[in-house]
Amino acid sequence: MNAVATIDWHDQIFDILQDHDIKQVYHVPDAGHGKLIEACQKSNSIRTVPLTTEEEGIPLAAGAWLGGQRSVLLMQSSGVGNTINLMGLTKTLRFPFLTLITMRGDYGEFNSWQYPMGQGTPKVLEAMGVLLYSVDNAAEVKATVDAAARSAFNGGQAVAVLLRQKLIGIKNFGKK
Repeated sequence: MNAVATIDWHDQIFDILQDHDIKQVYHVPDAGHGKLIEACQKSNSIRTVPLTTEEEGIPLAAGAWLGGQRSVLLMQSSGVGNTINLMGLTKTLRFPFLTLITMRGDYGEFNSWQYPMGQGTPKVLEAMGVLLYSVDNAAEVKATVDAAARSAFNGGQAVAVLLRQKLIGIKNFGKK
């Protein structure tokens, strides 16, 4: 078994957040990000801020940057639609922005409600000028999230990492 297989991808993301000196993590409840959220909550160096809706994370990220701190917004693809109007702030105010998005509505999805926003997420983010990185397997997580953080914080870009359903696992509620 190789080292990549023995390290959980959530732990890899947490390590990258620390490597890039991210001090604030914004999130709404999401099972896909659950382990990462817990790790951030336990950290003495990261402040986690639960949100009532995803769009609250964008102005908070702007404020964090103005205050000299880096942040990340964790959300599910179903919440991306809530953020689109405020996503324009990243270009207007020219601040770096990083978001990690657990995807629904693709590979093996059981819930038909998830398909429209899951399929629309890449398109609407691209339309708002957000750079997209996509991850399908755990072996790609560390390098991809690292590259995204570099593009955001060193390159001054708005960047989204799409954590695909092949990575996070197919939800199978009530089925055996």
